[in-house]
Amino acid sequence: MSSYHKLREKRLNLKLVKEPLCNYAKNLRRNQTPAEFKLWNLLRGRKLKGLKFRRQHPVKPLFILDFYCMKYKIAIEVDGGYHKKSVQTQVDIERTFLLNLLGIKVIRFTNEDVLENSGWVIQQIIDSCRK
Repeated sequence: MSSYHKLREKRLNLKLVKEPLCNYAKNLRRNQTPAEFKLWNLLRGRKLKGLKFRRQHPVKPLFILDFYCMKYKIAIEVDGGYHKKSVQTQVDIERTFLLNLLGIKVIRFTNEDVLENSGWVIQQIIDSCRK
């Protein structure tokens, strides 16, 4: 097989992984939780210190981040009640570890934090960008 064909095959394989992830991210953007909606309205349009955040941002090959600031490589995750279950907690720990290996810092907030104390959440995000 020529190097051209190998490269083409590699691109096709990446596309097969990327497209379902991107489609899933689009679906998540259309069906956000009330907490995600509220936080997005506080972050969108560079409202927070001029920082650009992405919503439901795919990170190859496995993850979709609730919110992501590329400049500081910070992921913001808004966790619902199911994240309190021991199995999901372990999954979140492993996911955070893998994202840290990619150089991405993960900040987690509960839905309640965002809905009831958004000022504190925003301050935590600002503080994380300063570090």
